[in-house]
Amino acid sequence: METFEKTEKYVMKTYNRYPVSFVKGEGCWLYDEEGKKYLDMLAGIAVCNLGHCHPKVSEAICKQAKTLIHTSNLFHIEPQAELARLICENSFGEKVFFCNSGAEANEGAIKLARRYGTEVDPEKFEIVAFENSFHGRTMASVSITGQGKYNQGFGPMLTGVKFAKFNDLDSVKEVVSEKTAAIIVEPVQGEGGVVPAKKEFLEGLREIADRVNALLIFDEVQTGVGRTGALFAYQNYGVEPDVMTLAKALGNGVPIGAIVAKGKAANVLKPGLHASTFGGNFLVTRAGIEVIKEITKPGFLEEVKEKGRFLVEKLKELQREFPYLIEGVRGLGLMVGAVMKVECSQIAGKALERGLIINCTAGKVLRFTPPLVITKEEIEKGIEILRDILREL
Repeated sequence: METFEKTEKYVMKTYNRYPVSFVKGEGCWLYDEEGKKYLDMLAGIAVCNLGHCHPKVSEAICKQAKTLIHTSNLFHIEPQAELARLICENSFGEKVFFCNSGAEANEGAIKLARRYGTEVDPEKFEIVAFENSFHGRTMASVSITGQGKYNQGFGPMLTGVKFAKFNDLDSVKEVVSEKTAAIIVEPVQGEGGVVPAKKEFLEGLREIADRVNALLIFDEVQTGVGRTGALFAYQNYGVEPDVMTLAKALGNGVPIGAIVAKGKAANVLKPGLHASTFGGNFLVTRAGIEVIKEITKPGFLEEVKEKGRFLVEKLKELQREFPYLIEGVRGLGLMVGAVMKVECSQIAGKALERGLIINCTAGKVLRFTPPLVITKEEIEKGIEILRDILREL
């Protein structure tokens, strides 16, 4: 039985999958069962930041898998402690909690915020989130996701959640009160269409959170670990949150999530209040150590910024060539969106047929989140494939 048939018969149909099954990856390239080669400019949706099967990450995973994979968090885990140290010493963080995904990290951050708030005042439990945001698929994380299509049919949602407009401080002031336990925001809205926050907006959120004694939470599940040209996106803005959530690229493909906290948020979760069976086990944290070491090497992030500028420049060239199709280009680092004047899922499908992996988000935004190790030559190749497609529209 072929992979497609087995998937159709035995796997829940929660995804509209492309008719492709990959069997091998190397750097920015994937190979399907027929041996066809694809340039990956999506990186598993901003996950494989070091490319597919990065030698040092793969070696670390294989070595650890032959030694010890799991013991549970009833015991000390050396690579977990080391990864926590690396994250804290390269960020604002003081303490880290490990879990298995971005949704779990955001779920835990909501619990942390609620616990913090109710310890201050039993009525301090409200969460402020933003329209067009995306924070995950668990009940609490989807409750704070500002896109109705993700929670339709799953109600009632978590109570005590209020939504403001992204990049609009006045709308935040209208919903924040002394009952606000936390404000959660993505520095760049990913599923919302690759929309970067304005510096003054994040600065204003920091001031508002401080004024009402609320936690400021940055969801860096997609923006973190080098994606925006800084190790963590908040570093581009000079605005520190109290809590930051991570996942996706932290393991370069193995499932890991993290909650990073400082100050008043660092010691809220005490023994018995939160846990994760698999969170931060030997295998995933060993991978995470190699990821952080590689991305913090001298010059690496500067190259990401340069390649990000190059990608934007090339997309703007396409915009000038096809002004009737491309409305604009936006993003940060190697998290870039081409805002189309037409629905773009068909374009992403045509790209796949020609060996280029990108995707369509928010209906009319082509999203580019290639491995950070992509070369300018590979970027140019991807742009040429896209140019050929646009010429036919």
